[in-house]
Amino acid sequence: MDLSLTEEDRAFQKEVRDWIADAYTPELRAKQAMTKNGYLDKAGMIEWQKKLHERGWIAPNWPTEFGGPGLTPGEKYVLQMELAAAGTPNTSPMGLSMVAPVIMAFGNDEQKAQHLPPILSSDIWWCQGYSEPGSGSDLASLQMSAVRDGDDYVLNGSKIWTTHAQWADWMFCLVRTSKEGKPQEGISFIVFPMDLPGISISALPTLDGPPEDGQEINQVFFEDVRVPIKESLIGEENKGWTYAKYLLEFERGNAYAPGLKNALSKTKKIASLEQAEGDALIRDPDFARKIAAMEIQIESLNATERRIFSALSAGEAVGPASSMLKCAGSEAQQAISELTLEAVGGYAAPFVRDSFAHLRDGANEDLPAPDYAVPAAPSYFNYRKTSIYAGSNEIQRNIMAKMVLGL
Repeated sequence: MDLSLTEEDRAFQKEVRDWIADAYTPELRAKQAMTKNGYLDKAGMIEWQKKLHERGWIAPNWPTEFGGPGLTPGEKYVLQMELAAAGTPNTSPMGLSMVAPVIMAFGNDEQKAQHLPPILSSDIWWCQGYSEPGSGSDLASLQMSAVRDGDDYVLNGSKIWTTHAQWADWMFCLVRTSKEGKPQEGISFIVFPMDLPGISISALPTLDGPPEDGQEINQVFFEDVRVPIKESLIGEENKGWTYAKYLLEFERGNAYAPGLKNALSKTKKIASLEQAEGDALIRDPDFARKIAAMEIQIESLNATERRIFSALSAGEAVGPASSMLKCAGSEAQQAISELTLEAVGGYAAPFVRDSFAHLRDGANEDLPAPDYAVPAAPSYFNYRKTSIYAGSNEIQRNIMAKMVLGL
C-alpha cells in the first residue's frame, strides 16, 4: 500500500481543515480541553455530531445506501486524521459504529428504516447492554433472561459498566433466550427503548471522580420488562453470539494512531512548559527517550492501521486484526496518560472537578493547577479501563494466538 497522500487527498485535507476551523467553536474547544476521556456532556456531543451530520461526515464508513458520504479510503483516513489532529470531540460509537452495522447486516427493512436515520442525525442516543456482574470478558456466561410470553419477551436481570445509560433513548442488548446446548447458542440480540416500565439505572462511581463529576458508567436493572419480539429481535433468535462478534470487530477495530498523535503532542507541549533540574522537562534525557519511544510506537501502529483499513475498503473483514489494534492502541493510550501525569508532576495531586464541570457550573474560584494539568490525573485513572473494556487485552491475546498463530 502507498502510504503517501494523493493530490486529491491533499485537496480534501484542506477542505476538512477549513471546515474544522469554522465548525469547531471556541466554546467547544474550551470544553474539550478539560475533558478526561475525549467526550463532552450530551449537549456538547450532540452539537458536534449534528455539525458533522450536516456536513455529511458523521458516518464515513457507512454505505451510501444508508446515508454514508461515499469517501475513498484515503479521504476516510484524512478525515479521521484531521479531526484527531484538531482535538475535536469523540463521537459516541454506540449508535454510529456499533449497533448500526449490525442493523445494516442483520436487521429487517422495517428495523433499518426505523433506526438508521435517527442514529445518523444523532436524534436517538444508544447504550450497550453486554457485560453483567460475573460476565465481562466471559460474555457467553451472561444470564439476563428473555422469556417468551405471547408476542413479548419478558426481561429480568442486569447489565453493568453501561456507558452513558443515563442519556440513552435505546439499548442494544444480549439476552439469554435458551439454556439448551452450548452457552453461545442460547443468546439473542435485541433492541428496545430505555423508558419501558421495569428499567432502572444506578450510577457507578469510578477512580476518576464521583458520578456527579461527568458520570460515565452505570448498572441497569430489568424487572419483568416487556418488549415486543417482532420489533426488538435483530436477526434470528439464538444467533446473537454471531452478531455480537460481528459488532465487536467494529468496536475493537478502530483507528487509534491519529488520536494518539494528538495526545502525545499535548504531552510534549506540557513537558515544554514544566521544569526539571532548571530546564524544560522535554529536554530531560530520560523523559525525551520515553517520548521518542512512544513516537516510534505510534508511527508503527499508524502504518499498520492504514494497511488494515485499505484491506477493509477492498471488502475484507477486520477479523482478528481488530484484537491486535485494540491491544496496541489501548496500551498506547495508557502509556501516554502516564507520561502526561509524569509531566505535570505535583499538579496532579489536588483533585479538580474535571470534564469542564467548573465551566458548566460557572465556578469562578482559582484552580490549583494550570488548565492543561487539570485533566491529567482524571485521564490517567479513566484510561485504566481501556485495556479491560471491549474484551480485556488478555482475552484479545488469546484470540490472536488462536486465530492468527493457530495455537
